[in-house]
Amino acid sequence: MTINVNSALQAALGIVVFMVLVLPFSKDRHRIHWRLVAIAIGLQFLICWTMLKVPFVKEALVQTNLAVAALGSATLRGSSFVFGYLGGGEAPFSVTNPNRLVIFAFQVLPLLIVMSALSALLWYWRVLPLLIRSIAVIFEKTLAVRGPAGLVATANIFLGQTEAPLLVKPYLAGMTRHELLLVMTAGMATIAGSVMVIYAAMLGEFFQGAMGHLITKSVMSVPASVLFAHLLLPETEAKQQGLQTPPRIYQSTMDAITRGTSDGLSLYLNIIAILIVLTALVALANGLVAYLPEVAGAPLSLERIAGWVFAPLAWLMGIDWDEAQRVGSLLGVKSVLNEFVAFIQLSAMPAEALSDRSRLIAIYALCGFANLASIGIQISGIGSMAPERRSDLAALALPAFLAATLASCMTASVLAIVTS
Repeated sequence: MTINVNSALQAALGIVVFMVLVLPFSKDRHRIHWRLVAIAIGLQFLICWTMLKVPFVKEALVQTNLAVAALGSATLRGSSFVFGYLGGGEAPFSVTNPNRLVIFAFQVLPLLIVMSALSALLWYWRVLPLLIRSIAVIFEKTLAVRGPAGLVATANIFLGQTEAPLLVKPYLAGMTRHELLLVMTAGMATIAGSVMVIYAAMLGEFFQGAMGHLITKSVMSVPASVLFAHLLLPETEAKQQGLQTPPRIYQSTMDAITRGTSDGLSLYLNIIAILIVLTALVALANGLVAYLPEVAGAPLSLERIAGWVFAPLAWLMGIDWDEAQRVGSLLGVKSVLNEFVAFIQLSAMPAEALSDRSRLIAIYALCGFANLASIGIQISGIGSMAPERRSDLAALALPAFLAATLASCMTASVLAIVTS
């Protein structure tokens, strides 16, 4: 086994730098409990090592990729039944280039709808609530993250940034500012289970075991979110009482299937629309930037500019400097646009553009909802559940964005050290 000492040292430095970056914005540095910070970092290492190095756990995560393949195959049966060859069915003509027949909206994205319905079904059958509660107990014992905020932070491993707070809607109005920040940070530092399957399917074409890594990253993001929420806004108010079990949402199996399908359809259409708009806006912006003088013999673009800005962060995650600008470009796209566009660009990169190790680190850094659009989504989404806290949500949105971004960077650094 080759040990990459330089990469590990870079990543170790990155863990320190990421924490130092938030300290100037901390509301009360004297109340920071460094023991909690150390436990949160140690827990990330323990989770990463356990899920990637312990044989039977590693094998279990490998099996999740088989589940993704089975879901993809089943979804293609449904999409081809509805859309014919556009949805993956047999073409009624001679095909000279099969790759040109892969239509993203009809063959890849329908998996969102199926996964949304399946998630709702697993929730009604109490499978997901049991899993969430079991994981939440671990974080309660180690990080003292209790009550509604702890439940939401854990639920974000599987649910979206506005779906998870719905579980504790009656408790949102009474949360402390620290608890609200934790809820928002965890929401931006993770991704929903429905899109997780999509990303695993996209990345699986060139990266083996993608689903297992996405799950590992999401679990690691909980202690990372607790860490940065604590650094930015240490708890000074009395916490709420503990919440024992996640509430029941659906009334029957058919109710879960129909409502889950409806929610999935809404997400499906929203992603299609946002991809069209964001791709068009990037093209327009690049067209304008191209009028500026060339730099180093090449025209400027948003991707190149983002690469220069975010390259130091990429280097601090353990990525070689000659690849840091490419990963930095993806980080910029993820932060300004969204992670979906960034993952599409990562999937489209030629094999020689990034080493396998850099691709893996990039996956961890990109896996999260921390982008500018999420600020508006959380203020409006969570604000509609607790209108009286809208001003607090607006004030905490940018700190949550910063905390979630650095939380994802820290998980990538931890991965770089564990896999060195």
